[in-house]
Amino acid sequence: MAVDEPPPVNVLNPRAPSPFLLLGDHAGNRIPRLLADLGLDEKERTRHIAVDIGIGALGTALSSRLDATFIHQTYSRLVIDCNRRPGAPDSIPAVSDGTAVPANSGLDQAGAAARAAAIHAPYQAAIGSDIERRLAAGQQTILIALHSFTPSMRGFDRPWQVGILHDAGDSRFARAMLAFFDRDAELTAGDNEPYSMDTIDYTIPFHAYERRLPYAEIEVRQDLLADADGVAAWCDRIEQALRYALVEYPTL
Repeated sequence: MAVDEPPPVNVLNPRAPSPFLLLGDHAGNRIPRLLADLGLDEKERTRHIAVDIGIGALGTALSSRLDATFIHQTYSRLVIDCNRRPGAPDSIPAVSDGTAVPANSGLDQAGAAARAAAIHAPYQAAIGSDIERRLAAGQQTILIALHSFTPSMRGFDRPWQVGILHDAGDSRFARAMLAFFDRDAELTAGDNEPYSMDTIDYTIPFHAYERRLPYAEIEVRQDLLADADGVAAWCDRIEQALRYALVEYPTL
């Protein structure tokens, strides 16, 4: 990246007192000028393949509401996906949801390593550094990864409004959040839907599992975050779920 381009990591409300550390792996959709928009037009660069639509606004709203730190990525997941292990086949996709990404096709190992060093590594280092600071200070730390998903994929209309992803480590907080959403008759909440947290995910497994930190990965359907009213409504719902789970998860 050029020296006048934004850094890969934004830290909103640093050193905030909340136990919740909010993360946005796919919150941004900038592309370094050197990569010439990856060969994509503006429509493709603003699709779900490039950015988790609505998550930048949702994370900002939750950060203010909860007085919580929000660490989020500036650059598009098409440059490098910060929720994938560097070097994984889908970390720099040549094709995403049917769209060819010209600048990623035939990218050599040196080019992939340069993107990882410039974008992926500083983002993950910022998360790790903040976790260590919080733990050293005795601050309760619960990792909350914020994501959004497209309403339809490969011809399948997804019925869920929200999903909670979890797997190994201390999954009690995630399961408590899921229990909260399951109580709402107006919602269809996905348990590891529309995606499952498994060996593909990187951020939560890397930072939470070994440290035994409580966590949840939240997926909100993108059409529900399409405007300010939708973001505000889901800020309310997620705040309620987080506060409920904070009380309930130690008993699970």
